[in-house]
Amino acid sequence: MSYPVTYYCPHCGTLVELPRDGYLADKSVTPYPFEGWTYVSPTEPFEDDAADGVRFVCGESDGVDWDPHDGVRGPDLNDPDQPGSGDDTGCGEPFYLSFVRYDEGAEIEPHAESELVTIDPDPRPSGPRGPGGPSGVDPSDDGPNGGFW
Repeated sequence: MSYPVTYYCPHCGTLVELPRDGYLADKSVTPYPFEGWTYVSPTEPFEDDAADGVRFVCGESDGVDWDPHDGVRGPDLNDPDQPGSGDDTGCGEPFYLSFVRYDEGAEIEPHAESELVTIDPDPRPSGPRGPGGPSGVDPSDDGPNGGFW
């Protein structure tokens, strides 16, 4: 048995309804795919282990109900009898529903840990360049030792 589950497009907020099995293992909905995850269209089988997520194109993907009654935008925009329905639903940008993945019983995090990077040090001196002190004064002279005359 399947149940309608809704997700929001992270680009424009359009609501999409996808029929899902009773067990959900959703990780997140993002505007970008996770590295190493395998995505399929909503019309392909995705409830088994063959896919790691679903790739939607906002307002364009088949097999889903775009902008069902969400209470914000009014009547169902997919109903041709309703004013304002039709091709104005969605932004056309792809977004991704990613499922939780496991490796040997541990959940796989979608982002790898950051690697420390050593940047080549700047060859320039750390302080400003300028004169070392007053010039034109000979310290061996018995006269005044620098300064104004």
